[in-house]
Amino acid sequence: MAIEQGTSSERVIAARERHVARGIATTPIVVARAEGAKVEDLDGKVYIDFAGGLGCQNTGHGFPPAVAAIHEQVDRYLHQCFMVGLYEPYIDVCRRLGELSPCGSGDQKSLLLNSGAEAVENAVKIARAATGKPGVLVFENAFHGRTLLTMTMTHKEDYKRGFGPFAPEVYRAPGPYPYRGVSSDDSLGDVESLLAEHEIGCVVVEPVQGEGGFIPLPDDFPARLLELCRKHGALFVADEVQSGTGRTGPVWAIEHYGVEPDLVVSGKSLGGGLPLAGVTGPAEIMDAVEPGGLGGTFGGNPVACAAALAVLDEVDSDKWRARANELTDLMASRLLRIQAGNDHCGQVRGLGPMQAVELVRDKESKEPAADLAKATTADAREHGLLLLSCGTYGNVIRILVPLVISDGDLSQGLEILERALGDAGA
Repeated sequence: MAIEQGTSSERVIAARERHVARGIATTPIVVARAEGAKVEDLDGKVYIDFAGGLGCQNTGHGFPPAVAAIHEQVDRYLHQCFMVGLYEPYIDVCRRLGELSPCGSGDQKSLLLNSGAEAVENAVKIARAATGKPGVLVFENAFHGRTLLTMTMTHKEDYKRGFGPFAPEVYRAPGPYPYRGVSSDDSLGDVESLLAEHEIGCVVVEPVQGEGGFIPLPDDFPARLLELCRKHGALFVADEVQSGTGRTGPVWAIEHYGVEPDLVVSGKSLGGGLPLAGVTGPAEIMDAVEPGGLGGTFGGNPVACAAALAVLDEVDSDKWRARANELTDLMASRLLRIQAGNDHCGQVRGLGPMQAVELVRDKESKEPAADLAKATTADAREHGLLLLSCGTYGNVIRILVPLVISDGDLSQGLEILERALGDAGA
């Protein structure tokens, strides 16, 4: 069904119900255009965007340098398949990822792919080849994707129900979640036991657990986890699909912790709105796989690579870090004030501008309040704020606002959020 300019949102939503699989959860917003940190629907309603294309728009909708690079590249060629004909944009992105890698100062190499889930799977393949060990260790509250292996690695049952049997050799430890009583010690005790009992080639961890509820790793956790990985011969894989590409201020969230992972997985905002993901690490690890063992037809599409080069330059700049710090202060201070005045705001947490509010029935019991999160996002949408929830219990309001947002739009968005939280809990 062709959608003509000016068609009402209701007509498009009806078409979606007729032609699109119901298993894809959607909001009722039908986008006509987007720029910076704002989205406009087909009926002309403008929303402040606190969702950022689910973390794919750290540099904003229509980031001008990326758009210019895309226009320049499309006049040359759209696709070659890197395995058939080499092209410079792919190599240039790998070079930049190596320069920006958190995985130490030695020679770095990268592999480019289409999606975060595909990148996570390939990181596991590389780790298995490098260590000779098949096992993968992940954590409660983790989200790593929706393919068979990454769905197995993902914790939340809602993403897995009815899709088994799952991939073998995946082991799970408690994820550190201080607000709900799970400390670094609680988690790492199980990690060490699993590493000792099984042939585990890699431990995959998100520096900030995204879908699991925007739970940052405790300050001591990454260094202690890395020590255990070294002791037992497993690779430390940082899944930075959502927390990376400047989301928390530095290019990679793991930089906050001062540790060097063995592999880093990137995605989402890397392509500036186009599908692109990567795996980066030391050459000796990345080259453990024989020629032909890695690849994919569209992985590292040249148009997406052209956009990524502009994105990586931006998120590596001093002005990016400075603005991220400003936004962190503005968001955290306002959210903490909201928390103090709302009986259902159990905890405000985050890393840099990657912030969230966990909603509860009351602050003493901490009983998760998923219905309040759902009501809050719906109320916010009615008042012009695009907002999403997350969390293992579905009770966390997450903020993934493009970091190009103005102070005025950020303040207005937080005002709408505060009102929506009050209405939901009334």
